[in-house]
Amino acid sequence: MLKDKRKEVVVGLSKYGLMHKLFLLLFSSLLLAQTYPSFSKQELRQIEKKDKIAKNRIVYYEKNIKNLKNKSKKEQLKKINFQLNRLLPQYDSIINKKEDNWATPKEFLRIGYGDCEDYVIIKYYSLIRLGFNEKKLFLTIVKEKYKGGLHMVLSYFHKKDKAPLILDNLSFKILDLKTRTDLEPLVFINSTGVFKLSKDYKLKKIAQKYKEFEELKKKIVLNL
Repeated sequence: MLKDKRKEVVVGLSKYGLMHKLFLLLFSSLLLAQTYPSFSKQELRQIEKKDKIAKNRIVYYEKNIKNLKNKSKKEQLKKINFQLNRLLPQYDSIINKKEDNWATPKEFLRIGYGDCEDYVIIKYYSLIRLGFNEKKLFLTIVKEKYKGGLHMVLSYFHKKDKAPLILDNLSFKILDLKTRTDLEPLVFINSTGVFKLSKDYKLKKIAQKYKEFEELKKKIVLNL
């Protein structure tokens, strides 16, 4: 009887320990979403030893985020799009010697350039950090109608059942999807799932997860 009671206590403690760890993981993930991407003083010192330009770029980014905190959403969208578009694009195959690598915002800031999805990712997390509702922001794979290739932009659904605003690393202007007749949206991705868009601008869920985005989130949880 006593042995059974001890066993119940051990099992109970182990369950509590697991639940406690899960709670801490969830809490840290929620906290991270409100502060990511950000660099500690130790990280900045290490980066400065290797690349002073990278350190200055990160400090400039952090300063801009701080200055935008109390601005209107319209101003935040405009400035985030403008400031990050000033960093020059580069293809994944040149940066990482592999195709379709999704860099975290911290990786992007350390390197200083990236492919279209890297701009979308850092804009996505920067806007969340500024208080935007993540459920209204989507990494969006589009087809470029006139060029025929695939591209990625950030969509912001600022009004229900209306064309989303498009943040594009190839344009300093933020226009809605209805105006961007050069783009054909294929899929919309965020932490809630993968979606298709109807003609009346309603989203229909087609999948729970998108592989590359899930891999990206794992790296971000590790604060990479």
